[in-house]
Amino acid sequence: MDLFDISMVGLQRGMSGALLRQQVLANNLSNANTPGFKRSDVDFHSALAAAIGGATSPQSVLGTGFSVETDTSTTMRADGNNVDVDGEMASLSENTLDYQAMTSVLSTRVKILETAIGNR
Repeated sequence: MDLFDISMVGLQRGMSGALLRQQVLANNLSNANTPGFKRSDVDFHSALAAAIGGATSPQSVLGTGFSVETDTSTTMRADGNNVDVDGEMASLSENTLDYQAMTSVLSTRVKILETAIGNR
């Protein structure tokens, strides 16, 4: 039995995915007035769900990668930029809540481990 099971590794990978998404969304906002800029996003939820769904060991989840996808199909303005500031802010808020939830669960799991090994 592994000390860090699939759920612990999944939380760690989820937090990494949320961090990458936060960086991508912040980049979108910083380029909201750049002509021709196309927004990007990271769908780490789907990648992580697929990895956990087919996981046989924590190591199989540990190798889960996340990709940045650029939205080239839409245009919001005449200059070719497709960043919607309100939408990006909503996505940032949602992503922050995801990250905080994963942090809370991981913190609780670590406290349980500490109690089990008699560290508290």
